[in-house]
Amino acid sequence: MFADTSGWANFADRREPFHDRAVELVAAARAAKAKIVTTNYVLAELPALLTRPMRLAKRSQVALLDTLRTARWVEVVHIDVELDAAAWDLWEARPDKEWSLTDCASFLVMERRGLVEALTSDHHFEQAGFVRLLR
Repeated sequence: MFADTSGWANFADRREPFHDRAVELVAAARAAKAKIVTTNYVLAELPALLTRPMRLAKRSQVALLDTLRTARWVEVVHIDVELDAAAWDLWEARPDKEWSLTDCASFLVMERRGLVEALTSDHHFEQAGFVRLLR
């Protein structure tokens, strides 16, 4: 399973509409000893969302990010120069979509790893042909 920014946000904040489902999905992945894949772009984007509009306390953000960056059950894929260039190419090639660069990098990581399911509430993943688990 791939985890997107909105997926981690729902996991982190019980006020979010899909919090319970996100916690359930993460717990199931951990019980199955499956790695949850995310990217450094997602983790870089996450504090902005958690700060505003979500207004999650900074210490809660730090604790979450420290966990995600070091947990054995999370694999953080670092976007290298080649993948970054491919993400920019995809972003430019789809002027009909409101996909972010982070979305495009995520789609490429998912595609290259054969991942189909995304811990996300972002409909852009469905547009790109993936399964959105938070709906």
